[in-house]
Amino acid sequence: MRLQYLIIFCLLLLCILFYSSCRKASTSRNHKRQTEQVQSKVEEKSVRSLSRRRIISKKFPKKLNGSEVFDRYSTAVFMVFTSDGINGFQGSGFFIDNEGLAVSNYHVFKGTGIGMEKIKLLGSDVVHNVTEIIAKDEEEDYILFRVDCESTNYLPIASSKPQIGEKVFAIGSPRGLENTFSSGEVSQWRAKNLMQINALIDHGSSGGALINEYGEVVGITSGSFYDGSQANLNYAWSIDVIKPYLK
Repeated sequence: MRLQYLIIFCLLLLCILFYSSCRKASTSRNHKRQTEQVQSKVEEKSVRSLSRRRIISKKFPKKLNGSEVFDRYSTAVFMVFTSDGINGFQGSGFFIDNEGLAVSNYHVFKGTGIGMEKIKLLGSDVVHNVTEIIAKDEEEDYILFRVDCESTNYLPIASSKPQIGEKVFAIGSPRGLENTFSSGEVSQWRAKNLMQINALIDHGSSGGALINEYGEVVGITSGSFYDGSQANLNYAWSIDVIKPYLK
């Protein structure tokens, strides 16, 4: 009898040890899986954050003068040529990342033949094509698209709107005069995303970059409130109009 009890006791002990070992292994696997999931989420969030930081800018520690802004960002602005199959049109645009992501006015592309848009970079005779339209809006007059080029110079996007009286710089190609530079101030906000400016722009400047003193793009130059006016009543759309598509 004692031998039988001893055998039963040993078997029970083995069962307990085996169960405990299996439970520890399962707990260890679950902990490892949870750790990997947390780490993956952290890494994914970090990648998204890095991608957004590359576009949405933090201000430089000091203000830039006009010459510094032009030297740094003139090659981020380009000419746009479009056609409806009969007539040719010209406007401007600019890059907001180094992989060909670009911005212009919707009206620069409106009514033109798809695939007939051509992009000319400053100082280059090579013509690039639009490969993708990401977002567009006729009312707030913007278009976000991608061009078939990489390693481009680009403008970081301002995190906030400029205030009335703040200095701004415009780069565009009025009347086909490639990458013309002008400066002025924000004269007034006429709507949530529509600012009045006194920086000089003209036909062909549409879609160009409006830049603050920290080298950040704050707007898309679009036109004049009154054609032929001598009061220099120009306007630009806030760059905020494209921010929802950059997440």
